[in-house]
Amino acid sequence: MQRLPLSGITVVSVEQAVAAPFATRQLADLGARVIKVERPGGGDFARRYDTTVHGHSSYFVWLNRSKESLTLDLKDPRGREILHQLLDGADVFVQNLAPGAADRLGLGTDALTARLPRLIPCTVSGWGTTGPWAGRKAYDLLVQCQTGLVSLTGTAEQTARTGISVADIAAGMYAYSGILTALYTRATTGTAHPVEVSLFEALAEWMGQPAYYTRYGGTQPARMGTRHATIAPYGAYPAADGKEVLFSIQNEREWAALCTDFLERPDLVGDPRFATASDRVAHREELDAVVAARCARSDAARVLKELQEAGIACAGVNDVAAFLAHPVLAGRDRWREVAVPGGATVGALLPPADLAGLPARMGPVPDVGEHTDAILAELGRTAGEIAALRADAVV
Repeated sequence: MQRLPLSGITVVSVEQAVAAPFATRQLADLGARVIKVERPGGGDFARRYDTTVHGHSSYFVWLNRSKESLTLDLKDPRGREILHQLLDGADVFVQNLAPGAADRLGLGTDALTARLPRLIPCTVSGWGTTGPWAGRKAYDLLVQCQTGLVSLTGTAEQTARTGISVADIAAGMYAYSGILTALYTRATTGTAHPVEVSLFEALAEWMGQPAYYTRYGGTQPARMGTRHATIAPYGAYPAADGKEVLFSIQNEREWAALCTDFLERPDLVGDPRFATASDRVAHREELDAVVAARCARSDAARVLKELQEAGIACAGVNDVAAFLAHPVLAGRDRWREVAVPGGATVGALLPPADLAGLPARMGPVPDVGEHTDAILAELGRTAGEIAALRADAVV
């Protein structure tokens, strides 16, 4: 089997839900050995979010391929001893425990770096480990609300949650890139730097453009459904068959092409109401009426064809089923089969970053505690000792 970029790197993760598992799954995709520590019995509570994927949670299947599952009761000293033994040979430790829990278990960053100076601890928290909200729990939608994202999402009449766990995903991405940076720094300087990421600060970074717009413009961007607050025309328009077509005008060349080749209104190119991008935003209602009337004359396929011929970026508005059948995913061979507990397989997308000549690891999703006995034996526990730990519900 081909050696992957992170082969030889061991990651131990006391993780649950989305953010930390997303970070460690990406490390596993690159070949790291990821040992996922779960509670005896139920394991990661994300296993029970739903049962739609052959009886398994869609979240868990997405986030946990290619990992090994070890069950440990970390409230029991014997469970903590096993975890610390694992950490002695690990490169990275990831945790997203409740506020204060890591310190109580002896797994805080200061304690670990003092004992294991080559270990890279990564803490994923809700609001940061210091500051006035350090002790608060955080969930994705709470963070969407507190960063102002919900106030930007939806229609003029009603706010809406973003349809994916965007705060968790942002934090997972920064934890992943932070760990990669720390591994590189350790390799080049010999120094292991701890990594800390909060959901709030990760999503705060993604709020950069509306934050600048609001601070220096005096008002925040309006909620406009599929329309864009600072660009027009930009949005979804219904065609004659009821399907929506979304397109965007990004510059003056595209505006002229839209007017001449699609709207069949070359007079609008020089119309002072629409002369600049700012003018088009200021007169959005008048412009949208013209665009909507033109789109309503043809079915969606015809509208898309004519926009493409005019050099305008455009697309239909897919539902998730249409996305799954997308010709780009099929044409670029992006799907792979991944095993889940029980013997079934599921289609999984390859990681977005392709490394030429290095295939991604697409290993199975583990059952709760599937690798417990093997890992304990690797640590020197005998069959009798493992049986005793199991009898006492330590594993």
